[in-house]
Amino acid sequence: MSELVADYATALADGIEAALPGWVERCVAQIMMAWAGSVPPEVASAAQSAGREAATAVAPRVRALLAADIDEQRTTPLAILRAAAVRYPTDVLAQAGVPEVVRDRAADELFPDDVYDLVPASFTDLDPELADVGLRWGAAKAFEHKRRHKPTTAEGKR
Repeated sequence: MSELVADYATALADGIEAALPGWVERCVAQIMMAWAGSVPPEVASAAQSAGREAATAVAPRVRALLAADIDEQRTTPLAILRAAAVRYPTDVLAQAGVPEVVRDRAADELFPDDVYDLVPASFTDLDPELADVGLRWGAAKAFEHKRRHKPTTAEGKR
């Protein structure tokens, strides 16, 4: 992997790890406010704990993916977040007795376990500061992939 890709991968992994606790807390607060008009202290405390747990459990998976050679990466950091991080705010909300939200059919089909519609659509949903580093990592990875897998002249003239 090129040094540039590795640098952006490290920055993205660091940013995701740093953002996860706050994202969990914001998800819980947003749904609680919409449902009950306030966030009880015990729910806020549970969200803080869940946020730390999310960072501890999910960040190493993201880091391992981003440390792998680009040709060995079979998923994306965002896919890991969607599959693994959403359960943390979901568990807090369920334990607080918050009913599931109504979602559209596509959301139900794509993310059946995301009963509070929390799946991040982009890194920006996790933290706006991740937009730039996520874009830079993706561009660097694409550039490296193109450099490695550029068709030879004969292959390119089909």
